[in-house]
Amino acid sequence: MIIQWSDEDDCFLVGFADFPGQRWRTHGDTYELAVVNGIEALESLIIAYEAVGDPLPEPTVSKIC
Repeated sequence: MIIQWSDEDDCFLVGFADFPGQRWRTHGDTYELAVVNGIEALESLIIAYEAVGDPLPEPTVSKIC
């Protein structure tokens, strides 16, 4: 889950880089709300993929030092 502040939208935007489609899936006025909304959006994405039998994308793993 990627959470990034947007001055243009005046909120935190939430996206999932490993899922194709829209860059941003949800948002929140606070970081905490963005996390909650992001979890809900991710759950919905997983349910949608499973409903049509599509495999989930492989996760991208990044090492941060």
